[in-house]
Amino acid sequence: MPTPSTTADRWADDAGASQREPAPAVPQAGQDVQWLTEPQQRQWRAFRDGTALLFDVLARELDDGSGLSLGEYEVLVRLSEAPGHALRMSELADDLAHSRSRLTHTVARMERDGIVRREPARDDARGVNCVLTERGWRVLVAAAPGHVESVRAHLVDVLDDDQLAALGTAMQVVIEHLRAPAGGDGTAPADGDGTAPAG
Repeated sequence: MPTPSTTADRWADDAGASQREPAPAVPQAGQDVQWLTEPQQRQWRAFRDGTALLFDVLARELDDGSGLSLGEYEVLVRLSEAPGHALRMSELADDLAHSRSRLTHTVARMERDGIVRREPARDDARGVNCVLTERGWRVLVAAAPGHVESVRAHLVDVLDDDQLAALGTAMQVVIEHLRAPAGGDGTAPADGDGTAPAG
């Protein structure tokens, strides 16, 4: 794999030849950067690419079969599991690991389609509940079988039981880390691998 310095030289040469912007800054020797090892880099990239491909196909197949996005489907699932088919918007955002602004946009779109509705919380005048409608229930019931088939076809049945259990255990550790008060802030990381620049 090219070193940071040789990669920087290539970037600089390319930039000079084409009169484009200067090469991106690359950390130099002596800076406290803990690059990923080769095995760590392979595992990280396998996870990154695998999840991107998985969610792309799941989203496409769900949309083709039901017209729902993955985010909309998950909102319906969470509401269907809640007492009275209703959740506070703040609880729903936390449960889905979505920002409240993102959830508000998703729910507004779903409300226009008549599959959820928003109403004031009875125990808190400032709170808002998201409620699954009868139409939303029917949409979920119609969409669920096809989505479960997709999840099985592209993940559950591709892995053996030990691999699936290891994946779930590992991701639970990540979830707990990111949701812990002293852990991450739940925001998406900046673009990039976290590895030394590579060609």
